[in-house]
Amino acid sequence: MADTITRAQLTEAVYQEVGLSRNESADLVESVLAEVSDALVRGEMVKLSSFGSFSVRNKGQRMGRNPKTGDEVPILPRRVLVFRPSHVLKKSINDTLIEGAGGDVEDTAQPQSTAPDSTP
Repeated sequence: MADTITRAQLTEAVYQEVGLSRNESADLVESVLAEVSDALVRGEMVKLSSFGSFSVRNKGQRMGRNPKTGDEVPILPRRVLVFRPSHVLKKSINDTLIEGAGGDVEDTAQPQSTAPDSTP
């Protein structure tokens, strides 16, 4: 599993790239995250060009099932956060995957057999 990027690492990246002091970098990261969070709480969509968009979706009440007992249980209405990556981000992720494979993309539709060939 991949590593997780933390606020401290984001702050350090801003410090290295922009040249602000560490305290100013931390304040900048915190203010950006606070603004994004506040906009989502208000129900607004947040679009970050070449990255993606965040939005809040309302889900209605529905009936679910307790997997242990099989009893029907009502699932209350709630708001869920949805992230849709941009095409630029998707392409960047997939290009990195292809480059990491050495540029050769194998056809995974037909698995290769490791059994000895039994044809005469």
